[in-house]
Amino acid sequence: MDVVVARIGKAHGLRGEVTIEVRTDAPQERFVPGARFRTEPGPAGPLELASVRDHNGTLLLGFAGVPDRTAAEGLRGVLLLADMDEAADDDDAWYEKDLVGLSVVTLAGEPVGEVVALEPRPNQDLLVVRLVDGREGLVPFVAAIVPEVDVAGGRVVIDPPAGLFDLDEP
Repeated sequence: MDVVVARIGKAHGLRGEVTIEVRTDAPQERFVPGARFRTEPGPAGPLELASVRDHNGTLLLGFAGVPDRTAAEGLRGVLLLADMDEAADDDDAWYEKDLVGLSVVTLAGEPVGEVVALEPRPNQDLLVVRLVDGREGLVPFVAAIVPEVDVAGGRVVIDPPAGLFDLDEP
């Protein structure tokens, strides 16, 4: 089974490089020259990584057969895929498909809601939670706030800081 490890963003420069939205915990291991990725949509790939460089905190990738900006722009929005077995090196790594539908409770066992999505961000991912009152809340997916994920038990335990879900109230 394939998992998404990145989404290709805009072209950068004239030599066919692209920015990416990283969706893996180990980009330094995943994005190395010579790595091959299946793609979604499938006809865009497979893509072989020719170059990788950091530009002010943004990874820039160059692919074999993508010689210029025009070709790079054609890849915008393409998802880079890896086999789940290759991607699952970390015991503390979860995929969105594992999290969606889990109930969310506090350390005291009080119901908070249900995970409806995982929103990848550059610094930390966010759990999108449908709260018991119907609103949607965002929970930073970090150990200090999400100390336990029990997929088998069907729940995520959170220790929310005061006011985490009260920001949109008057």
